[in-house]
Amino acid sequence: MRMGCREMRVEIKPTEKVKVLGFDERSLENMAWCAATYSINRLFWVDGHLLCTEVYEKSFEHEIEAGEFCISQVCHAEYPRYTRVYEVERGTQLPIVDASDMRIYRKLLEAILEREEDGSE
Repeated sequence: MRMGCREMRVEIKPTEKVKVLGFDERSLENMAWCAATYSINRLFWVDGHLLCTEVYEKSFEHEIEAGEFCISQVCHAEYPRYTRVYEVERGTQLPIVDASDMRIYRKLLEAILEREEDGSE
């Protein structure tokens, strides 16, 4: 006999809205150095591009409260071939996550590239 066991309910609620406050296309070297000095612990690779995202901890709280996820800054650079690590300089490396199969990163890159293509940065 189980005492105090209740039925567990699991709710899956995907992120529906992402708000990006700023984005820039940068040189790979500048973006990687910025990421390393800003304590970004990984870059994301999606279809030939590297993304560096700056997300504040409060963004997660805001998503729960308001239903939208805020990213303060996204920088991107072309990076045609996926590798697991980018060497910023000797002794400084950044891991790269292949996020091509993650909807949020695919949509993020798609939106940024469309916006740049339209010239409405």
